[in-house]
Parts: sequence; structure tokens; C-alpha cells
Amino acid sequence: MKYPKLRELKEAIKAVIKGPYTTKFPYEPHVPPEKFRGKPEFYEKDCVGCCACAEVCPATAIEVIDDTRAKIPMRKLVLHFDICIFCGQCQANCITEKGVKLTGEYDLALFNRNEAIVKVEKELLVCEECGKVIGAKDHLYFLASKLGPLAYGNMPLLLTASGELELVKTPPTIGPPLRRAHIFRILCPRCRREVLLEDIWGKKKPEK
Repeated sequence: MKYPKLRELKEAIKAVIKGPYTTKFPYEPHVPPEKFRGKPEFYEKDCVGCCACAEVCPATAIEVIDDTRAKIPMRKLVLHFDICIFCGQCQANCITEKGVKLTGEYDLALFNRNEAIVKVEKELLVCEECGKVIGAKDHLYFLASKLGPLAYGNMPLLLTASGELELVKTPPTIGPPLRRAHIFRILCPRCRREVLLEDIWGKKKPEK
């Protein structure tokens, strides 16, 4: 027992001279290490609303709410950090690499659990024919900038990217039936397929 006692005495003397190993939290704020995984935060300028973070979250802590009935359709990403396991998958799989990051914030105690959220909102692009969600506008801008000239092969990407030019303030309304002019509208894949089939093969035969 001689050597263990000497080792303990050595540690006690070091603690007296250098101070305690533990921090003085909560009396003084604790500074976490550089790679500490704390509270996640969305960064609106870099988040494009693609929902990749929600898809890879193992704890399903990120909720995606699409409101297509509003005057301006919006997508809301809500991260519940009371459910979050701070694994960092959202940060690792963010397509912009900056849209969501884990911060050094660790003191997350709250009296109301409903307040344990961080959120970001993005404007949605919806199909002009059926009203279904195509994606967030910022996501399409991001894809168009990444693809460059290749974006001209995808009509929604082309029209979304060109929309910033504001060449036409109020585009003319094209009503039914489907015809070639509908090709130049913002359409979901299903409606675009129907327009192309109609344009190539003509009017559909009425179902019996």
C-alpha cells in the first residue's frame, strides 16, 4: 500500500499548487473544447431548405413543415434539441456545409420544453398545375449555381434561376386544356410528364 499512498499524496500536492481539475461552473462560464458538440443552430443565409439534415437525423429531431396554403408557400425546418443526440449527422451531411452546425452551447436547461427548438423558414416552389411541392427556392438557386450551363436542361431550374432577372412581372395565365405552352411553366415531374405526352401524342382518349 506504500506506492498508492505516495501517488495520492503527489496528486493532492499538485491540486493545492495548480488548483482543482474541475471548472467553477456555474459560478464562472465553462469554455468547452474546440470540437465539443453542443446545441445545433441553423444559419439562414447558408441553409437552402433541402431537408437533407432531416433525412439523416437518427433521432428524428428535425421536423419539416410545408405550408402550401399560405399566400407565399413556406417550408419550416424545426430542430427539437431536447430530442437531439448531438451526433453531428446534420452538420456532416449538409449540402452547403454551412446550413446547420453544432455550436459550443451546452447549458440548455429550460422550464418549458416547447421552447427547446431552433428553426429556419424558406420559401417554397410549388407546381403551377397541381400545387404540389417541388422544393425550396433557395435549394433550386443553389443547384442552378452548382450545375452552371447544365441547369438549362431542367426547366424548373432554368425558370427559377431566370426569375431573378424579373423579365416578366406578371406572366400570362395558361388555363386548361394542357398544351405546348405549359412546358414553359413551373411544373412538378408528374405534370410535366403529362404535358409532354399531350404535346407528343395529342389529346388523351376519354376513359370508359
